[in-house]
Amino acid sequence: MTAGQQRRERRSETETLTARLKRQWHRARTGVRRTAVDYFRGDASDWVALTGLLLTVPLIAAVTLANPVWCSPAALILPIVVGGLLLRPASLLGLYAAAATALIVESVRLGPYTEGPSRVTPGVVLVVAASGFFGLLLAQFRSRVGVPWRRGGTMLFDLRERIRVQSKLPSLPEGWHREMALRPAGGQSFSGDFVVAARTNGGRTLEVVLTDVSGKGMDAGSRALLLSGAFGGLLGSLPPHAFLPAANGYLLRQEWEEGFATSIHLVLDLDSGDYELYSAGHPPGLQLSAGSGRWEQKTAEGPLLGVYDGAQFDPVKGTLRPGDVLMLFTDGLVETADRDIAEGIDRLTGEADRYVAGGFHGAAWHLIEAVAKDVNDDRALLLICREGPTAAAAR
Repeated sequence: MTAGQQRRERRSETETLTARLKRQWHRARTGVRRTAVDYFRGDASDWVALTGLLLTVPLIAAVTLANPVWCSPAALILPIVVGGLLLRPASLLGLYAAAATALIVESVRLGPYTEGPSRVTPGVVLVVAASGFFGLLLAQFRSRVGVPWRRGGTMLFDLRERIRVQSKLPSLPEGWHREMALRPAGGQSFSGDFVVAARTNGGRTLEVVLTDVSGKGMDAGSRALLLSGAFGGLLGSLPPHAFLPAANGYLLRQEWEEGFATSIHLVLDLDSGDYELYSAGHPPGLQLSAGSGRWEQKTAEGPLLGVYDGAQFDPVKGTLRPGDVLMLFTDGLVETADRDIAEGIDRLTGEADRYVAGGFHGAAWHLIEAVAKDVNDDRALLLICREGPTAAAAR
């Protein structure tokens, strides 16, 4: 065999080995990435986290034995706390066994706690045990619910975004303006107030439903999400006069302990400006007449949703002429413990008068700020404006 042939064979073997190593590295990297993705989605085993935490326990114990002044025996709380967030109950017990073993070793090597500081004292054992107990409770709760902690925040964010998307108002034709402002109680991300809206009848009719679920904030958020999906499916699928009776029947079938809600249903003809307003125990709507400059209450008759079967909902009718404004809101905006609804409506209309001359674009958020900024209740405000010639020319 010539020297050239030998070099070619060695090069071929090298290329084969290199290619083989590259393929193995690619498979390993892909597997680790897939395992990490599945783990953080909650679909994979927690052996990776368990292995890492089991390795940290002897490491912390070794550092404690080497320098107990800077690394206290109580440092074993760190892997226990992390394990309570990451591991399942069965894996957590293995981590606790390792931590208990480390505490025993530290106690033997460092000597009795009466001989000096930085020893394993009864207080350290009590704190570590208490941390492990609460971590185990959290792990059992997550296991029972079936939602890993690492997906809990993502799910809550997704629920909040679903409510926000469902509350988005459809675009309106030329000469109309709409805007919606929603403020949950206590600065939370979830609210018991929500809006569902759709353009029906070939786009010539705007139907909007503003609902206030009993409760507030996070407590009412889950029920608001369920009802917003159900109401969104009913809206446009039924004649306007049949919507609130169907919604009332849906709430009654849920059999919630705190299952009532108030709702107001607007049916607006975008060609003529004529509308019907149905109410289920909701605060009245307010209409600004451009001719007189006065606010008029539009009060429809109807009981709360989810109270009794066979309820009747009688509408009130009106017309939005050029320059008129219709304002719908929830009781959190106008009613508090030290202010009745009549006084709250007077304050709301007084603040709204400031926007008559310049127009109501961007007014919804500012009205909530001015009228009910620090109220511990969910607040929602909806504005429907039919722009007059002056507003259209300015725009």
